Amino acid sequence: MGDVDARFPGLAGRVAVVTGASGAIGQATARMLARQGAAVAVSARRGAELGGLAKAIGDEGGQALAVVADVTDRQALVRLREEAERQLGPVDLVAAVAGGLGEPVALLELAPQAWRDAIEVNLTSVFETMQVFLPGMVERRRGAMVTVSSTAGRQAATMVAAVRPANPQGGSASPAYVAAKAGLLALTRQAAAEAAPSGVRVNAVAPGAVLNERMARAPAEVLAQIGRYHPLGRIGEPDDVARAIAFLLSDAAGWITGATLDINGGRVMV
Repeated sequence: MGDVDARFPGLAGRVAVVTGASGAIGQATARMLARQGAAVAVSARRGAELGGLAKAIGDEGGQALAVVADVTDRQALVRLREEAERQLGPVDLVAAVAGGLGEPVALLELAPQAWRDAIEVNLTSVFETMQVFLPGMVERRRGAMVTVSSTAGRQAATMVAAVRPANPQGGSASPAYVAAKAGLLALTRQAAAEAAPSGVRVNAVAPGAVLNERMARAPAEVLAQIGRYHPLGRIGEPDDVARAIAFLLSDAAGWITGATLDINGGRVMV
C-alpha cells in the first residue's frame, strides 16, 4: 500500500464494514481503512461502483469484499454481516456512512412521504445497522462504530437561494434531513452509553460541505461561495472525513465514546 499521512493504531488485522460505500465519503473511508491494514466489506444499494472500489483496494494491496445491501432492509444488513464474517472474520469496526440529502424544501412545503423517507434513510437505517452489528461486538467485548451526521444536525439551516440548486449543506437542507441528522447524534450517544460497559465505543462525525459527485457538477462560482461559508475558506475533501472516521475507529481514540467530531472547516463551533 502507498504511504498515508497518518497511522492509526489498532486497525491492522481488523474487519471493518463501510455502508454507503458508493459515495465519496464512503469510498474514501473504505480506502483509508484498507490502507491502515483493515479488511473491509464495502456496501451500498447499487453494486455498480462497489466492484470497482473493491478492485481498487485490492490493486493497492488491501483486502476488500463488495456486498450489495440496502441499509433500510434488516435482512439485507444481516446478510451483509454474515457475508463479511464468512469471508473476512468477525466484524470489529463499522462506519455507518449511508444516507441521503434529499431536496431542500421549506418545512411547510415538505410532503409527509418525503419526511418519512428522509427519516428512514438517515436515522432508522442506522438504528437497524446498530441492532445488526453491535450485539456481536458487545459479546466479544471489542469494537467501535462511527455514524455520519452533518452540520445540518448541529444547527438550523437557512434557505440560501444561491446554493440551493447545488448543495443543501451549503446553506439549506430539508427539515426532515435536519431532524434525522440531529436525531442520529442522540441515537449515537445512547448507543455509546449502552455499549460502553462492554468496551465498545460509538461516536459520530458531523461533516460540513464535502466535495462529492453532486457538488462537482456545480459551477465554480457556486463552489467558491459554498467554501466561503466555512471559516477555513474551502469545501471539505472526502479524505478529511475519512481520516476522522479512521481515527475514531482506531485505538488512538480508545477513551472517546459518545462524542461528535465536527469536520466542517469551522462552520459550526460548539
